[in-house]
Amino acid sequence: VQLQASGGGLVQAGGSLRLSCAASKRTSSNNGMGWFRQGPGKEREFVAGISWNGGDTKYKDSVKGRFTISRDRVKDMVYLQMNSLEPEDTAVYYCAVARRALIASTAREVAYWGQGTLVTVSS
Repeated sequence: VQLQASGGGLVQAGGSLRLSCAASKRTSSNNGMGWFRQGPGKEREFVAGISWNGGDTKYKDSVKGRFTISRDRVKDMVYLQMNSLEPEDTAVYYCAVARRALIASTAREVAYWGQGTLVTVSS
């Protein structure tokens, strides 16, 4: 499985971005998918996850109410709508496919990683 993330860029604080991630095969359609991020000098952390059928979602506390994850199982796509962006959201964002149908909220639960897309939020 190859994951291609896109949609990153430079945005001012308070602005919005929408990240997209395309999976190369339908092997992701029965697995949870999600987004992690790694800021400068920080470890990779969970941001948002969605179960195989979209029925369950989970978010990092600091992004609740600002970020929304969604997926299109037919197109093998996962999205992250990011609103009210803050400088602290600056990071490389990675999409991920979970090992199981449920949400992967730790790196150990991830089967495949995308290449990452850089999000920079200026103050």
